[in-house]
Amino acid sequence: MTEEVSNHSDSYEHFAQTPTELIIVRPDTDTLLRQNLPHFVGISANTTGARGIAMYLTIIPPGGIAKPHLHPEHETGIYLLKGQVEIRYGQELKQCQFCEAGDFIFTPPGVPHQPRNLSATEPVYLLAARNDSDEEEKIVPYNPTLEVEDDG
Repeated sequence: MTEEVSNHSDSYEHFAQTPTELIIVRPDTDTLLRQNLPHFVGISANTTGARGIAMYLTIIPPGGIAKPHLHPEHETGIYLLKGQVEIRYGQELKQCQFCEAGDFIFTPPGVPHQPRNLSATEPVYLLAARNDSDEEEKIVPYNPTLEVEDDG
């Protein structure tokens, strides 16, 4: 038996306890991330009762770029479905990787990064999963021009 959820915003109470059935999620609307990128939540605590994972589809519009940021506590795994991105990362975003459809990308906790769609005409589609079940991604803005202080 399967349960089907199409409008996840009204279903949190339904998952107050651990689900015992397979759940199918068909997101019918996107939400904007803090990065102002369209985002379709698939699996999260709100949509399925998940405890340790969130999974979603993000679209980076043509020429789109995320704000520099980091995730202080969670890991993120990404599969690039369509398009090409440049990802600047690390201290002052000085490192750079170019990724294309079919690439898997792992972002450890605390690593500053900033993805950019390399196409001026085609969107990038990426499937992302993180080991935090909250629907809203926990991000910390990162200013690459500020020098990082060492507490030690």
